[in-house]
Amino acid sequence: MKTVLEAIKERRLYLDGGMGSMLQAAGLPEGLLPDVWSIQNPQAIQNVHRQYLEAGCRIITTNTFGTNRQKLAPYGLTPAQVMTAAVANVRAAMEQAGVTDGYVCADLGPTGKLLKPYGDLDFEDAVDLFAETARAAAQAGADCVLVETMSDLYELKAAVVAVKENCDLPIFASLIFDGTGKLLTGGSPRAAVALLEGLGVNVFGINCGLGPKEMAPVFEAFWADSSTPLLLQPNAGLPRSEGGKAVYDVDPQTYAAEMLPLAPMATVMGGCCGTTPAHLKALIEATRDIPLPEVTQKETCFITSYCQAVALDGKHPVIIGERINPTGKKKLQAALREGDTGYVLNEALKQEEAGAHILDVNVGLPGLDEPAVLTATMEAIQEVTGLPLQLDTSNPEAMERALRRYNGKPLINSVNGKEESLNAILPLVKKYGGGLVCLALDDDGIPETVEGRVAIAQKIIRRAEELGIPRRELLVDGLTMPVSAGGENANVTLGTLCQAKQVLGVKTALGVSNVSFGLPKREQLNQAFFTMALQGGLDGAIINPMSAPMMAAYRSYCALTGLDDQCQAYMEAFRDAAPAAAPTPKAADSQVTLHQAVCKGLKEAAASQAKAQAEAGTAILDIINSQLVPALDEVGKGFEKGTLFLPQLLMSAEAAKEAFQVLKEYLPAAENAGESQIILATVKGDIHDIGKNIVKVLLESYRFRVLDLGKDVPPETIVETAREKKIPLVGLSALMTTTAPYMEETIRQLRQADLPCKVVVGGAVITQDYADSIGADCYAADAMETVHYAQSLLEP
Repeated sequence: MKTVLEAIKERRLYLDGGMGSMLQAAGLPEGLLPDVWSIQNPQAIQNVHRQYLEAGCRIITTNTFGTNRQKLAPYGLTPAQVMTAAVANVRAAMEQAGVTDGYVCADLGPTGKLLKPYGDLDFEDAVDLFAETARAAAQAGADCVLVETMSDLYELKAAVVAVKENCDLPIFASLIFDGTGKLLTGGSPRAAVALLEGLGVNVFGINCGLGPKEMAPVFEAFWADSSTPLLLQPNAGLPRSEGGKAVYDVDPQTYAAEMLPLAPMATVMGGCCGTTPAHLKALIEATRDIPLPEVTQKETCFITSYCQAVALDGKHPVIIGERINPTGKKKLQAALREGDTGYVLNEALKQEEAGAHILDVNVGLPGLDEPAVLTATMEAIQEVTGLPLQLDTSNPEAMERALRRYNGKPLINSVNGKEESLNAILPLVKKYGGGLVCLALDDDGIPETVEGRVAIAQKIIRRAEELGIPRRELLVDGLTMPVSAGGENANVTLGTLCQAKQVLGVKTALGVSNVSFGLPKREQLNQAFFTMALQGGLDGAIINPMSAPMMAAYRSYCALTGLDDQCQAYMEAFRDAAPAAAPTPKAADSQVTLHQAVCKGLKEAAASQAKAQAEAGTAILDIINSQLVPALDEVGKGFEKGTLFLPQLLMSAEAAKEAFQVLKEYLPAAENAGESQIILATVKGDIHDIGKNIVKVLLESYRFRVLDLGKDVPPETIVETAREKKIPLVGLSALMTTTAPYMEETIRQLRQADLPCKVVVGGAVITQDYADSIGADCYAADAMETVHYAQSLLEP
């Protein structure tokens, strides 16, 4: 039989539908992890699989959404035991249905935790959890792996890396987006596509959370940017509660009709929560004769962070900020040696405000542990800015460690024509993904001619493509040499740039300022050379974005070439500036204030500023009410408007908490005391606590007193605690369809006990209608809405 990847080249394959909702209907005991039924009740699992097979599905996912070491520990089971039973159940169902052309897809769901620095799960610990399950899938005989329902690109990366390192099964992946087209941690469809293609995932797409109509804009965005086959698994609409169970209102025929417009873009189709074998049968009948999509290779290189994607499309040049590079910078050298991350983060933020699109990060200093320092510096920068980064090192070990833990798809600086460099760097690019800067030098040094440099670039391109790295990911650097050392140096560099664009068909990068080395009025020469390079087709300009002449040249070029629509960016930059002057970045004016530190998520600076003000005699409550709370409100409004994302919100909250911890030492004991005001709990049967933990961080940053009961909390425990502690507000969270009914049961018991507390609910499967139907007082679509509701009820 053909492999699953061979099969999808010939025909559209269909995944199955909702497992949790089907098992609920089959009598799954409330609160039991569904995966355990693969061992305890294999007949029930096989029956669900068989129904989907009889409907026409040919990729059947194992009942292993929660199969990892942590979730199985309470049951005394291992991932290997559950995965072996689950794969056997699919095989048995195929035999029962007489299906010989089906594929077993090992299902890997999220851990239920947020990764550091925003949560408490380390990246490598996440990789380890997924690795054990991936090994079990391969040993059990699965045909492929589906990493599904991921709401965070960093956790998705951990899972994919784990699968790649522990088996050779084809990898499918799917993400869960909200109604605004964002992931929980702010990732966009474009950022997701770039990461997944960089990691080499074979098929990817979206599932869960939304129905077909609501999912369409995100799926269309995937189609526009992707060079990879796509999968699509919507819910049967949005849930409501009926008789203590989640009910989905989109019937099979409506589901099929709403999927019809999306089918021409989907190579693999299926369903998620609420979809039954009848839904899948209707879908297959409606779409089976639609031709497979023609998956085209896109030419844009995307460089991304956890939330932002910068497009290198061959037309719009981008600015790569060069300031985080210790060469010739004594203050930065001292900061790196002393571990002063505050200085580095300030440099990053100043470049962002000045207009950089990507930040170069280089920590190469003699005597420094470059692998450790590069990774730590990169992670610290990613805590406070959503800009993508360029990882800049000649140390392969440092490059690999940073690439592995980078949250997104970075720009990699660099590889060159030396065999040692090619053998060390190209495999890293293939494994982790990234745009790659290719230096036109080899063992013989830097050629003096355009032809010599182009020949080296050709060699690098050939070797990269032999490994499966697309040409679109490569940026040739023609190497800027000082004109003071040779009158033709600038011409050779620019000639190489033009040849790379026009003959080799790749993007280009260039460190601009070296052209003026050894000459007076360097900025003047740099500006002219920069303009010439832009005219020649420069894609990635490594410059100082805080240089007024350089940014003026860039903005003028974009305006004059029609890249700046109606000169909007040009006018915005220079509206309030004197003639021939560039805007001064705000962060460069003075030391970071407490307000700025909280807004930017600078924890050390927030604590330092709070202490300084307290010791200077400023009233503590004035500091809190006039600086900390307004800063949090500003960030919260940005989050609600979609201009800031969850990680930035959390880091600001953490910065405010650091400041509060300092200020508490100066408050009278009476003002520090107080009973808990709010209970938070993930309901019985649910061990996913991402949402609850996010809400806790934000509430505490606003000085609410929170009692966190944890996850998998029985209704009786919540009721008894609320009664004993006289709690005025209870917050309940649920991620899974199978556990949402416990939210209703908890509210029922709270009302039956005649407690005066209000209840706010939230979670991936919860909607306003569902919240209304179970008697909740408030539905919070995100963490900030919980804060606002708490503010309306309680005095912080």
